[in-house]
Amino acid sequence: MKSVKHILARKGNNVVAVPADTTVLNVLKLMAEKNIGSVVVTEDGKYIGLMTERDYSRKIILMGKHSDETTAGEIISTNFPMITPKSSVDECMLIMSENNIRYLPVFDIANELCGIVSMSDVVYETIHSQRETIEQLHSYIQST
Repeated sequence: MKSVKHILARKGNNVVAVPADTTVLNVLKLMAEKNIGSVVVTEDGKYIGLMTERDYSRKIILMGKHSDETTAGEIISTNFPMITPKSSVDECMLIMSENNIRYLPVFDIANELCGIVSMSDVVYETIHSQRETIEQLHSYIQST
């Protein structure tokens, strides 16, 4: 069974991060530039949460706030379920589905952020794993 470490090995463990006092507008510009849907938010260089497109739509637009006057730290999502590189892809899919979230921060043994897994990453890995299984079954059937 594939694990988060396989996802991180494929996509890398680099994360895009901003300080908590960065304006939401600047975070949105960065997200658009990098074509990503979430950004790690830090305080004193340490992970404190994620700002997602969903945070923007629900905590800025719907609340009548202004993205150039609000900081990322004011609207971040926190308290994500903990996953590690050893967590299975199936476990991530279940966590994401049950919690209706699209991103999971990945933490190492020292409880340091070591990557982000998105729903797209989980779907890609699942499809890739299924293809491998199908190819193995085809090879097995042809060899008998």
